[in-house]
Amino acid sequence: MTATERAVELTKAAAAAAEDKLAQDIIAFDVSELLAITDVFLLCSASSPRQVRAVQDAIEERMIELGAKAVRREGEREGRWVLLDFADIVVHIQHQDERVFYALERLWSDCPVVPLS
Repeated sequence: MTATERAVELTKAAAAAAEDKLAQDIIAFDVSELLAITDVFLLCSASSPRQVRAVQDAIEERMIELGAKAVRREGEREGRWVLLDFADIVVHIQHQDERVFYALERLWSDCPVVPLS
């Protein structure tokens, strides 16, 4: 099983929204073979809590335009690591320090990368 077309569409749109707010190190993994709860994990970094929130807002606005609403949000208050669960995709917006410390890329490195361009 691979990520659905809808999941890939949402992933590309979320990545573009993050990029518009200058998020860095944007990468997406197709986790559909390993997880039943979602198809794609999208990871991106921001340099400050304010930028984390700006990236979050941009992604959520873009997802609403595409008819996807977050079913769960975590970490909004701290602005260091925000998780947005859109069912088909899960977006992790991490402050650069958390990104380095938790190294989610290593955890999911066996999964295929979803092309974002």
